[in-house]
Parts: sequence; structure tokens; C-alpha cells
Amino acid sequence: MPSHPSKLLASAEDVEHAFYDAIARADLESLMSLWADEEEIICVHPGAPRLQGHAAIRESWEMIFERGPVHIRPRHLHVTHNMTCAVHNLVEEIKTPDDPDWQEAHILATNVYLKTPQGWRIVMHHASIAPGKPADEPATSAALLH
Repeated sequence: MPSHPSKLLASAEDVEHAFYDAIARADLESLMSLWADEEEIICVHPGAPRLQGHAAIRESWEMIFERGPVHIRPRHLHVTHNMTCAVHNLVEEIKTPDDPDWQEAHILATNVYLKTPQGWRIVMHHASIAPGKPADEPATSAALLH
């Protein structure tokens, strides 16, 4: 069962900030504490199969963090939300400065957040490799579902 953050995350944006911060620090415990308690949570890494449940997701991030922190700059955020669910679609700019042979990557990501009694939690992270560089777009846009 996942551990929970020490503070209540009051918005999906708070969870997203904490998610990318935990990745940047290779902090597996903090990262896993952001996921909802349900076993139906989903994570899809670029070019990888769909993972379901805490154990599979934890193992995948553990393997990623063996190489150290991942530096991701979220850009071009588009948000759709209602009172209990938020969907964030964004471009992740990823670079590993410690490896001179590694090229910067652009990943299309969708993060889905659910409002729970414990605050907002992530229920899905789906990422895939973006073709080419993203076009210059406004940094943020939002829509409200009715």
C-alpha cells in the first residue's frame, strides 16, 4: 500500500509539481506517495507496455532511478478538469546532462488526477515519444468540463 505525502495536496497542479519534483530528485518514496490507493492506477512509459498497480509502477520507476534523477521540463500544458477529475496534457522536455551521448527528448504526456478523501492523487501517467520538436505554443491553457 502506498504511503501518503505529509501534506494534503489541494489541487491537481500541486500533485503534478510534486510528481516532477520527485522525478528530478529520483525520490521513489515521494513519487509513489502521489498515486491513488486504487490498484487500477496505470503508468505507460515511452515505448513500454502498460503497467497497472502499485507494485509494477514502483518497480518501473525504481529501474529508471537506478541511473539517477531525470530532468524534465513540463511545457505546453493543456488542462481539462471538473470538481473531482483533472486531465493534464503536456510536452515533457527531457535531458540527461550527465551523459554526453544522450540527446534531448520530447515526450507527449497525459496525467490524470482524481480528487480523493486524502486530497488529489495521480491515477494515470501515459507518456509517448513526440515526433520532432514541439511547436511554440502558449505555455498553459485550461478548459472546464461541465
